[in-house]
Amino acid sequence: MYTIKNFTDNDDIRVLQSMGAFTAVEYIRDLSVSPAEAQTAYFCNEMNVHKRQVICDLSKAAVTTQSGAMQWMVGDVKATTGVKGVGDFFGKALRGSVTGESAIKPEYTGNGILVLEPTYKHILFVNVADWNGSIVLDDGLFLACESTLKHKAVARANFSSAVAGNEGLFNLGINGNGILCLESACPKEELIEITLENDVLKVDGNMAIAWSGSLDFTVERSGKSLIGSAASGEGLVNVFRGTGCVLLAPVSKVRY
Repeated sequence: MYTIKNFTDNDDIRVLQSMGAFTAVEYIRDLSVSPAEAQTAYFCNEMNVHKRQVICDLSKAAVTTQSGAMQWMVGDVKATTGVKGVGDFFGKALRGSVTGESAIKPEYTGNGILVLEPTYKHILFVNVADWNGSIVLDDGLFLACESTLKHKAVARANFSSAVAGNEGLFNLGINGNGILCLESACPKEELIEITLENDVLKVDGNMAIAWSGSLDFTVERSGKSLIGSAASGEGLVNVFRGTGCVLLAPVSKVRY
């Protein structure tokens, strides 16, 4: 049996959102600062730059996290590699090598509490069922998910998506029913959601952070010809084609 005090009941911590096994909290002020850091902490607070953490209640669901994300855990918690044999290990290692994610993602089960490392990024909770059971993520967004969800490497629709677009050839895809936890440089309030029905979205820059697994993602010329693309001043654009949803940040991730 355990008791946790001065954590979520601390008046300097507020609960942002809860979904499934996950709860996101935010530190209203950063009190653990030295005099030399006080000015930076003050302006961070004024600009809504706050430290945030994710709390996982394992009695609600087993949880899979990004490697190294655990800060502390209490109660009946068992940590495994989530690897189910030699073939599964090599499959996960291959997926990690092509997506840039960690090859092995720890899986936590039991009835205790798991708390993840604090981050200054924004925490987004996604119900994958709302995406028809399939979502594809931009690099670096995955933080944790309920272990009912399956991971796979999703290849671009054509090779030019990687070469011409200066992107990787694969993205991390999440399939199934469950809650997904993301780390985003952009808050949920600023994300633009575009729903396509057998249509096309063209984006100048890597502003898409997540999209439906049903969409084809390519990189194409903005015009029908090289001269037309040059005249428009856009050149190459990211293209999402089909039926599904796309989440867009207001500015390209390279601006953060």
